[in-house]
Amino acid sequence: MNYSSPTFKGKILKRYKRFLADIELSEDTPINKKGDIIVAHTANTGSMKTCWGENWDVLVSYHDNPKRKLKYSLELTHNSETWIGVNTALPNKLAVEAIENGVIRELQGYQTIKPEEKVGKSRIDIFLYSGDKSSPTEQCYVEVKNVTLLGDNKRALFPDSVSERGQKHLLELTELKRQGIRACMLYIVQREDVDSFSPASEIDPKYSELLKKAHEQGVEILVYQCKLSDLGVEVSHAVDFLL
Repeated sequence: MNYSSPTFKGKILKRYKRFLADIELSEDTPINKKGDIIVAHTANTGSMKTCWGENWDVLVSYHDNPKRKLKYSLELTHNSETWIGVNTALPNKLAVEAIENGVIRELQGYQTIKPEEKVGKSRIDIFLYSGDKSSPTEQCYVEVKNVTLLGDNKRALFPDSVSERGQKHLLELTELKRQGIRACMLYIVQREDVDSFSPASEIDPKYSELLKKAHEQGVEILVYQCKLSDLGVEVSHAVDFLL
């Protein structure tokens, strides 16, 4: 997936108020000069632990939209080893693209892909179905999570902070499976310095326990890693899920 808006490199100075980051530009943009300090929107509600440090290289996208207060969005950070995808608006699009392109082999064979389907009190990210939409045997629900936290032994972890919303999604998926409907938890790993994935039990023990129970009851756990560059991001290959 290539970026739909122009992108520019810079260095991150600080992140604050959850959704803001000060960036020193490393090149000219349509409205700013190299060396200017701009404020970029950060579409990431997590802690971004292990995802940024002062003066790390970053990539921001520029949006010439008069309705936007902030013209830049933080897309990637770089820790000197890998780009890290910190825009949490991107993983759902990456997942749909990877399903359509046949990369996520476990989710092939469905006729229709529908983003955002209401289930109970939640919205599940992707709804796949074939033939009769109302038939449980023709349905598959997929919840998508962006993974950026680096743990020990080159292991990616999720979540990077306590996630009550994530806990709720696991309960919804487990209930769907109990009803005989296929349910999948899909983790999109947006960094290349890891080779396996586990739940972050020390950060959110309840989420970790719910994930283990969901897995035991038949919810499928899929983990796919991305290739990232300043040109774009794409889902590349599966990595091991370790409890």
